[in-house]
Amino acid sequence: MKISTKGRYALILMLDLATYNTGEPVRLKDVAKRQQISEKYMEQIIAILNRAGFVKSIRGPQGGYMLKNKPEEYTVGMILRQTEGSLDPVNVEETSDQERESVTSRVWEQLADAINDIVDNITLKDLVEWQAEQYNHYII
Repeated sequence: MKISTKGRYALILMLDLATYNTGEPVRLKDVAKRQQISEKYMEQIIAILNRAGFVKSIRGPQGGYMLKNKPEEYTVGMILRQTEGSLDPVNVEETSDQERESVTSRVWEQLADAINDIVDNITLKDLVEWQAEQYNHYII
């Protein structure tokens, strides 16, 4: 399994919105500048997150985007699945009946379980806290 740039940037975008969660909308232009990612690409990603109901759009000159829920209500897995689809290492539909019945299928099942266990137990709040710890570590 390989996470695409779209998945990685979706996570970065959501982390930025959580980090700058002041009650005021965050402009996509500001996120793109802070993260050094194309604003056009960010627009594609925010559209996916908006359709998923993860963010809300505020129109107007003071507009931008905000998280719809608290950072602790979003997991890394939720965000990645919006852009990547399944996070399983092997697409079961593409495997033969013989392969599905093979003992190696247990490897793929356990790997999928491990991946899902990790990404479904890390929240945006965790990432914000880890980011703060990392920032504080560099200041000392």
